[in-house]
Amino acid sequence: MNRGVLYAAGAYACWGLLPVFWKSLQHVDALEIVAHRIIWSLAFAFVLLTLGRRWSRIGVTWRDRRVLATFLATGMLLTANWFVYVWAVNADHIVETSLGYFINPLINVLLGALVLKERLRIGQGVAMSVALAGVLYLTFQYGSFPWIALILACTFALYGLLRKTAPLDSLDGFTLETALLTPMMIIFLIYRELTVQTAFAHGDPLTWTLLIAAGPITAAPLLLFAAGARRVSLVTLGVLQYIAPTLQFLIGVVVYGEPLTPARLIGFVLIWTALAIYTFDSLVHRRSTAAAMPSPSMRIDASCD
Repeated sequence: MNRGVLYAAGAYACWGLLPVFWKSLQHVDALEIVAHRIIWSLAFAFVLLTLGRRWSRIGVTWRDRRVLATFLATGMLLTANWFVYVWAVNADHIVETSLGYFINPLINVLLGALVLKERLRIGQGVAMSVALAGVLYLTFQYGSFPWIALILACTFALYGLLRKTAPLDSLDGFTLETALLTPMMIIFLIYRELTVQTAFAHGDPLTWTLLIAAGPITAAPLLLFAAGARRVSLVTLGVLQYIAPTLQFLIGVVVYGEPLTPARLIGFVLIWTALAIYTFDSLVHRRSTAAAMPSPSMRIDASCD
């Protein structure tokens, strides 16, 4: 099997299994978990940058206010996404978090059309319509608006949109994001310790270990994903990305026994149908684009004319 596929699939599998890890910290406030996740992620990123001797690129960015503003914005979006996700997992809403990451590719397409003025293909438009029908069905038949799923999908899609034009790669950008957020997280933890006490200062050794481990557990899938993304096509990544929400869905239903009523299942089936249409359209578009490209010999001849 292609090594890139293994790397990317490993990254998505790690993300899919994260609910089990956050459940082990269910006794800790969600915002405190996120604060530690940011701080220890930065510490782990520092180690990786030092081992890779990559500090020079980070140093240059500190003098560019536009870059700093971009990564502060992406960091805030990431914090919001992490907080809602951790809170939802520990409040027994794992199935709804999986819905957020199922519809995330479709939100990406919508943002591309609205912000980047990308033209929607017919297949993408059909997929968006079916997904909207699924969301509306869940809202009116299941009895509640899937706000957790939509917040997760929208914050992560906006994060991806900003990172798309950012000048740093995955690790460098992640380091800068967490570096900008860490002072705020430290202030929050100090304030929390002075008011209601923190789990880290008053918890047991297992709690300390899990909170510290949140750093490498967060950064490791990013490294796997970066390594995989360089070796496989975007279409392959597009298919593999469903590993994470599928695992989350199964963990929520099978492991933690979250309810899956017929109404909820119908809503999910509509979303899955939309994703099937979207994936098929992407595969067809990719093949047609590749077929339309001239062969290497044709490109050489053209350049010589």
